[in-house]
Amino acid sequence: MTDAPGAQLESVFAARQITKVYHMGEVDVHALRGVDLDLYRGEFVVLLGPSGSGKSTLLNILGGLDTPTAGSVHYLDKELTDFDDAALTRYRRDHVGFIFQFYNLIPSLTARENVALITEIASNPMTPNEALELVDLQDRADHFPAQMSGGEQQRVAIARAVAKQPDVLLCDEPTGALDVQTGILVLEAIQRINRDLGTTTAVITHNAVIAEMADRVIHLSGGKITGVETNSTKREASELTW
Repeated sequence: MTDAPGAQLESVFAARQITKVYHMGEVDVHALRGVDLDLYRGEFVVLLGPSGSGKSTLLNILGGLDTPTAGSVHYLDKELTDFDDAALTRYRRDHVGFIFQFYNLIPSLTARENVALITEIASNPMTPNEALELVDLQDRADHFPAQMSGGEQQRVAIARAVAKQPDVLLCDEPTGALDVQTGILVLEAIQRINRDLGTTTAVITHNAVIAEMADRVIHLSGGKITGVETNSTKREASELTW
């Protein structure tokens, strides 16, 4: 992406004054405090901040896994905050791919079968083999999770997330359980999907180095956005080290 953020770009998400309060007994925990955020089609965004800054809560609200206490979230022309549980389920199934820190693969299924769990319910999927090829694991399709390294399992999880060809890929600390070399392989796969498929991609992390891959970097602290940066030059995942 070479345009300035928002210039001639279609807004995929428009979040306005998002607040999230968790009631923990007699204590109220304010996870988000009036957040405004736009994400644009095809961009690669890193949400950067320390643990407890509200990153995961914001990502879960965008992905329809959680709902805000106050505020509105639009996905294209739809207001997610008006959706009931069934509509949110359809939204997640049809439009959003999720990648988490832990891979959540089914141990008794091969890599291909884990990916097929998604392709069998998606409306316009690629084949499991095509998805595994995107993450360079076509030769491991018949292996079970226990026969694969952590990085390979995470790449299977990425293949599973993108096999339904989602409009949006939301990644929550995707390299958090991995060493540097393995984490870079995972980031390369995410970067390739963003470029090749044009998937709007948001990665949350506390690792500032990963921000160098992004079109934009959104800083969070204390449940608020504290700054937004645009990278004039993006680095390749293969160039990173931490």
